Parts: sequence; C-alpha cells; structure tokens
Amino acid sequence: MFAQLITPIGGALLPSFLVAALPVALVLVLLGVLRRPAWQAALAGLALCLIIATTLWAMPAHLALAAIANGAAFALWPVMWIVLNALLLYNISVRAGFFDAFRSWVVTHLPNDRRVVLVVIGFCFGALLEGVAGFGTPVDITSSLLMLVGFPALEALVFVLIFNTAPVAFGALGVPVTVLGAVTGLPATALGAMVGRELPVVAFALPFYVMALYGGFRSLRALWPLLLAAGGSFAAMQFVASNLLDYALTDVLSSLGSLIFTLLFLQVWKPAPDAAFAVRDELLHGAPAKSTRHPWSGWLPWVIVSVVVIAWTNLKLAALGAHAIPWPGLNKAISITLYNAKPYPAVFLFQPLTTGTAILLAALLTGLLGGLSLSSMLAALGQTLRQIFLPTVTVVSIVALAFLMNYAGLAYTLGAGVAATGGVFVILSPFLGWIAVMLSGSDTSGNALFGNLQVVAAKQLSLSPVLFAATNSAGGVMGKIISPQNISTGCSVTGMNGHEGKVFARVFIHSVVLTLALAGLVAAIQFLIPWVIPHLG
Repeated sequence: MFAQLITPIGGALLPSFLVAALPVALVLVLLGVLRRPAWQAALAGLALCLIIATTLWAMPAHLALAAIANGAAFALWPVMWIVLNALLLYNISVRAGFFDAFRSWVVTHLPNDRRVVLVVIGFCFGALLEGVAGFGTPVDITSSLLMLVGFPALEALVFVLIFNTAPVAFGALGVPVTVLGAVTGLPATALGAMVGRELPVVAFALPFYVMALYGGFRSLRALWPLLLAAGGSFAAMQFVASNLLDYALTDVLSSLGSLIFTLLFLQVWKPAPDAAFAVRDELLHGAPAKSTRHPWSGWLPWVIVSVVVIAWTNLKLAALGAHAIPWPGLNKAISITLYNAKPYPAVFLFQPLTTGTAILLAALLTGLLGGLSLSSMLAALGQTLRQIFLPTVTVVSIVALAFLMNYAGLAYTLGAGVAATGGVFVILSPFLGWIAVMLSGSDTSGNALFGNLQVVAAKQLSLSPVLFAATNSAGGVMGKIISPQNISTGCSVTGMNGHEGKVFARVFIHSVVLTLALAGLVAAIQFLIPWVIPHLG
C-alpha cells in the first residue's frame, strides 16, 4: 500500500505546499493570464501534476495512471453524458422551430416592460436552463432573448451573468454536488442540503440587486412586489428541494416553481406603465415572425424535459442496472497519511439509466413532436458532438487532475498548508471556489479541483468539513460571473466578439461583493448558528 507523503520537499510544509500548488497555478496562469483555451490549460496542469506526483511525491506510475483513468471515467459518465443530451435537446428545439416560437411568446405574453422580461427570462427561465443543461447555455439563450426586446448586448450579458449564480451549484441536475461528493468522500445529500442553506439567501436578493443596477431606486420601488415574488419563491423552493426532496432536482423545481409563481403573480399584479422601459414598437410587433408555431408551443421542450426528469428521479430508474465497480489497481491501494493511514477507496458507480439518459429521451420526444425527420435529428446530434468536443476534453482533464492530486496526496499537502492560515481560512474558503470557477468556467470543475482541499483544511482547523466543502461550491458560483469562458461564449452569441474585457470590467466588482457577502454568511454559520449545518451522524 502506497502511503501518501505530506511534506516530501525538504520535510517542510511551506516548500511542499508551493510545489503541490504548481499544477493548479499552471492552470490558473494559462487561463487567467495567458488566456489559453481551457482544454489546453487543463491538459498542461494534468501533465505537470503527473510528473510531480510520480517523482517528488513518489507515487507509483501505475497508481497515478489508474487515478487519472478513474477521474476521466467519472467525468465522462455521468457528467458529460448529461451535458451532451442537454445540448442535443436545445439543438433539436431550435431545428423544430420551438425556440423561435418561445421568443414570440416572450414578446406577446409578458407586460410591455423590459424590467419584467429581465426578471422572468433572465432570472426564472435562465435558472431552468442552468438546472437542466448548465455550462454556458443559460447565458447564451437568455442574453439573445433579452436583446430581442431592446436590451443592448452589453447590458444583456452583464445582467444574465449576475443572475446565473443562484442556480449554478445545482446546475445540470446537481452534477457539481455529485462531483463534490465524489472527490471529498462526504455524502452528496448532506453537501446538497448545506449548499441549499447558503444560496437561498443569495437567490432571494439577486432580483433586487440586478434591478437596482438596471433601473435604480425608482424601479425597485415600482417592481418590489414582483422581485419579492420571483426571488422569494425561488429561494423557498431551492431550500425545500435540496433539503427535503432530491438535490439533483433542485434547480428544475426551484426554477419551475419561481417561473410558474411569477407568471401567475403577473396575472393579478402588473407594474405601472413606464415609457422609459417599454419595448419599442418595431420590436414588439416585428419579432414573432420566424416560426409558424403557436407561441405557447415554445414551452414544450422545457416542459417535456422537466416532466421526464422529475418522473425519472421519483421512479428511481437510475438505480436500475447500476454497478459499483472497484477501480482495478487503485481501490484501497493507497493510505491517507493525514487521516491516520485510512485506506483510500476508489469505486466507480456506473448507471446506464442516469439522468442524462432521461434528457436524451426528452430530446427524442421533442424532435418527434416537432415533426423532425431522422436525418434532421442526426444532423442535430452531429452539431452537438462538434460543439461539445473541446468542453469534454476540458472537463475530463480537470476532473482527472483533481483525482490525481487527491490520490497522490498533493491535495492533502495543500489542505495542511491552507489550514496553517488559521482563522483567515474562513474568509479564504469561498474565494478558493471563486478562483477555480472564474478560470475553469464550471462549478463542477471547481469542486473537483478544490473540494477536497477545503475538507482537509477544515478538519485541520476543527471546522465543519460539510460547511466548507459546500462553501467551495457556493463561492464558485460567484466566480462564474467573471469566467472568461462564460463571457466569451456570451460575446460570440451577442455579437460582442473582441469586447470580453469590457464585460469583465462591468461584472468584476459585483462578483467580489457577492463573494464577500457569502464569506460573512459562512462565518456566521460556523461561529454563531452552527445548528444550520447538516449532521452527518
């Protein structure tokens, strides 16, 4: 059994910490400073980590390769299987005309007020897209919809990026929480519950925060009932779903609940007309032209996927045919020195009927109901595979890097080093997730990279590992606001190529402010109201 080394560099923690941080630092520098593509940065970090692990940390090569393979397998199934089918659903919806019909519905069925459209589409509907697909899809779709009703491209992107925080930790059917549980060894249900006790505070405040940015105090005073309805219903459902139901369905249920409640609320309450925020006549009457479908049919794909996924989960179909596979050559072949030589398990759970398969079924049903031919659906599949290739390389590489750092012991060295900062760690914790997601563009990748580090450091400081693992995810969602990947894909859709720096400058301060607010909330939970933290038993 290979015993992990904690201080292999001169027997001292500081130099060992600095060397262990090199793979992560390389990824961050390539992404944040040199602006290299994420897949290149992730592969480079993985290669450097492999060299360091097998030389300075003395990890046998066969164990290192087994750890990489284990991480890659987990990234492909279930993570990228979910993302692949979610993107396929979107492409089929576009080809079938449902997306144009949905744009027509927005213009003809919401009040003639851009502020209302901003809340309903940017916040409520964007959260639904994040819950099902994630990985930049909400920013691309909702920003283009906001531009349709007269938002300048820069404003549309800024507001959508800020809104795309509350749902991110549970995006793509809870994949970030699933990954966090896998890399930390903590129960995913407890982690989901803890995240669901932090983020509702943010979710409740977001509509007020964004509306203050867009319309100032005058709009807050005019629309506060709508903001209360949207933020309050989302926050309440986010807590209930993550703590009492199934964290994988948190975004779907909270976004659907908020969307339905907000639309019903608009049937009994409407803001006073304000010419400064009215949709221009040429947009109001000229937009619903491309699709011959009824505007209400635009909701069909999103209703289908929500119903299928909820039924799939409630019937526990994912458990059918599931196999727990001890990873060959790696399972319990390593002892965790920092945890009294505890054997490190490595078990891959293969579920052929995972929720990604449910989304595939929804995509096929959407295509059939939309009258698409087999050749059209195959063309949509080909388009999806081309779009997803490089994101797949990125996610596979970054998850493999995280698994290698964990099994080699580099993550435990980093955890011991961060723990040495003492009480400052409470403030640093959300910023670790913030940095990871800012540069990787994915809360899933951020959890894979730093999730276990948070747990190791928290245990060293006698803090709650559940709270700080969850805080990595919650802090990460604030970093997604300024993720270069998120910003660049949004710019490509809205015609702002080359202006990514302008968007970054507009949203950076908001990302920092929200992360600092989260740090204060975490400190309050740990030291003032620790009963909020889920009990592991």
